[in-house]
Amino acid sequence: MPDVTRTESRLTRTSVGTMATGSRTSITSTATRRQRRIVRAVVQAAEWWRVTVDAVTATVRWAGRTVRPAGAVVVVAATLGLLCGIAFGWVEWMVAGSAALLLLAMSVPFLFGARAYGVDLALVHERVVAGQGVTGEIVVRNESARPALPGRLDIPVGRGLVEFGVPLLRPGHSTTEPLEIPPLPRGVVRVGPVTTVRSDPLGLLRREHSFDDVHEVFVHPRTVAIPSTSAGLVRDLEGNATRRLVDADMSFHAIREYVPGDSPRQVHWKSTAKTGRLMVRQYEESRRSRMAVVLAAATREYADADEYELAVSAAASLALRAVRDARDIDIVTGSEIPRVVKGRLRAIRHVPVISPRALLDGFSDLGRHDNTMPVEDVCRLASEANERLSIAFVVVGSAVPLGSLRQAALAFPADTAVAAVICDERAHPRMQSIAGLTVLTIGTLDDLAGLLVRGATS
Repeated sequence: MPDVTRTESRLTRTSVGTMATGSRTSITSTATRRQRRIVRAVVQAAEWWRVTVDAVTATVRWAGRTVRPAGAVVVVAATLGLLCGIAFGWVEWMVAGSAALLLLAMSVPFLFGARAYGVDLALVHERVVAGQGVTGEIVVRNESARPALPGRLDIPVGRGLVEFGVPLLRPGHSTTEPLEIPPLPRGVVRVGPVTTVRSDPLGLLRREHSFDDVHEVFVHPRTVAIPSTSAGLVRDLEGNATRRLVDADMSFHAIREYVPGDSPRQVHWKSTAKTGRLMVRQYEESRRSRMAVVLAAATREYADADEYELAVSAAASLALRAVRDARDIDIVTGSEIPRVVKGRLRAIRHVPVISPRALLDGFSDLGRHDNTMPVEDVCRLASEANERLSIAFVVVGSAVPLGSLRQAALAFPADTAVAAVICDERAHPRMQSIAGLTVLTIGTLDDLAGLLVRGATS
């Protein structure tokens, strides 16, 4: 009997423990399912919220691009008229709201067909001289299967805008219109992208579609022809003898005594036999004609924008003549310095001289800067970048004093000829020498060639 009692007791405890464990497992599973449902609900709510926000954002953007100010007034009138008319029973307000809503509905069909066009924009020349216009043509085709209502094309030209009216086009038909852009100032002008504009007669709604065809027009500075013999005042393309004496070169200078370290190949044996001492040859260094053109870029160094354009044209004329003569040349100007690092950063900009076209394209993109180095600092960096200069032209405006020009000239080596070109539209052309510095003052671009010829022949 005792054994039977103990056995029943153990079975009872085991069944009770199993029931408690099952109960806890059931409770845990229920809590897990509840947590999963909560997490799923939160994820769905977040997804719905994101979709709603995206839809509202897209709607607001579409409305901002499509609804014009007059259309916004009509939308407000329709909303207020219908709401107030229904809420207070005002018939007049309901009629006004219904009329405004009808106007909006009638304006919608005029927006269709903005993407039905195929547009080709072609320019005759993409590189012109300042003061010249640009011509071309624009071809508009109806690429849809139904007639395209009359519309308008907008072509951005720099900061301006050229408009074209497009007539009714049947499917597959096209129209060609000439494009004439008025004279442009020096710079890089962006033409395009062409934009089709759809709008209703009342100007309530507007729809635009831009194409990818964009052209860049390089408007080169005006240049003047400079005679080849006066381009650098150093005429020998293969090298000119300088006053610097070296131990080995092509231009023989004199005989001197041998010192330890001289090359045995430079021993002059005839002079050695006559004097009884080792004598060696001495040469003048031959230097290839390398020229630098430094253009001042600070706004404060010029009286006005026209004076800066004269300076750019003068620098471009000098550089273009040198490139066509196959001379080594370096064109340097000041670069924009951010205000946060002003006074701690020194930067210059080099204009590419690969070809005349690349040279003039580089000059098209130059501009004045409020935060840049003065011309004397630009000359110092240009001299450090090129140690073997034969001549340097420093082109500045009338606001640069002569003292700054002398400091700019001192930045170059002593054996480098330095000429300053002062652009002053109110001055008469003249050439003067100040403390070894040749100063050319020009009032027009044509004065530059005459002064350089005079300087080359004097």
